[in-house]
Amino acid sequence: MARRLLFVVQEALFFTTHRLPVGLAMRDRSWDVHVAAPPDPAVAARITAAGLHFHPIPLGRGGQNPLAELRLLLALAGLFLRLRPALLHLVSIKPVIWGGLAARLLGLPAVVHAITGLGYLFIRADGRRGLLHRVLFRLYRCALRHPNAVTIFQNPDDLSIFTQERLVPPDGWVMIRGCGVDMRVFSEQPEPAIGPEHPPVVMFPARLLGDKGVREFVAAAEKLRAEGMNARFVLVGRRDPDNPTDIGETQLQQWVTSGIVEHWGYAEDMPAMLARAHIIVLPSYREGLPRGLIEAAAVGRAIVTADVPGCREVVRHEVNGLLVPVRDGMATAAAIRRLLKDAALRHRLAAEGRRMAEREFSVEGFVDASLTAYERLLRSRGERL
Repeated sequence: MARRLLFVVQEALFFTTHRLPVGLAMRDRSWDVHVAAPPDPAVAARITAAGLHFHPIPLGRGGQNPLAELRLLLALAGLFLRLRPALLHLVSIKPVIWGGLAARLLGLPAVVHAITGLGYLFIRADGRRGLLHRVLFRLYRCALRHPNAVTIFQNPDDLSIFTQERLVPPDGWVMIRGCGVDMRVFSEQPEPAIGPEHPPVVMFPARLLGDKGVREFVAAAEKLRAEGMNARFVLVGRRDPDNPTDIGETQLQQWVTSGIVEHWGYAEDMPAMLARAHIIVLPSYREGLPRGLIEAAAVGRAIVTADVPGCREVVRHEVNGLLVPVRDGMATAAAIRRLLKDAALRHRLAAEGRRMAEREFSVEGFVDASLTAYERLLRSRGERL
């Protein structure tokens, strides 16, 4: 009977955009690959069409209701008992914590924990932050102490926090920067022509969340429009009501109605969408390692992003983009202005971004690194992929 690999992720769509190539690579090695995520019939159909198995789980990404969390823990424990996976891959906060606890209690043989960012609780600045951090650290410490596990980090800032807090064993981690991009799909594209009837497009390609810096993007757009800058400022992404920093429909419509920005919605074909832009902007407050910036670099676009963990792993200042202070709409406007006025700089940064993406962020490299992490756990049990 084929050995089973089970992914547990916080969103089915996230699996298809960030982990599907690893699942397919394991399928091609005759593993029986399963995916657990909140119900999403359309995306689940795509996963099963790829020869994988889908299992809906009651995971609410934004909620903190203890009963709901207990329900998730019990659901994961039940799924683990039914499938008895030889390898369990948990991705993001809730799957890592509750899946990690269930895996330890049930004695599953091998677990991969993927830390894809530290989330809203590490960005919030209210008085409960310290208490929430202490609770979260204790949960992580329990979840990550499986005797045959490896924890994947995407940037050194997150790794530093986990090692300083002794949440992971000294030899229990590996660094895999990002989730890789198919350089053939995200091929280098020339900038669209600019003219009186075709102003440059400045694009924000991400979920419409405060923590992604959408308000700083809009503030920058408002500032540059007030200066008379002839450009289109475009939001490309969906709202995320489960996230505490979702901007809300009323705010989005106010921005659009005022003419400050345009909203082009969620894009299935991101290579074609990014090709319509001249500058990509993501003033995020903190990331694991944002795939959207890798995609933008691969297509060959200059980038403006915040100098924060995750973002600065993809963008190097004055090399393939410009870094700005976090939560600073005026600095974001100044960086956009500079790139709009200096086409030669924009093109130089874009070309280097493509070269960097090819060197450091290919999907083949990501799959190879992921399988190496799997092999490490299996070898400890005398097995091979």
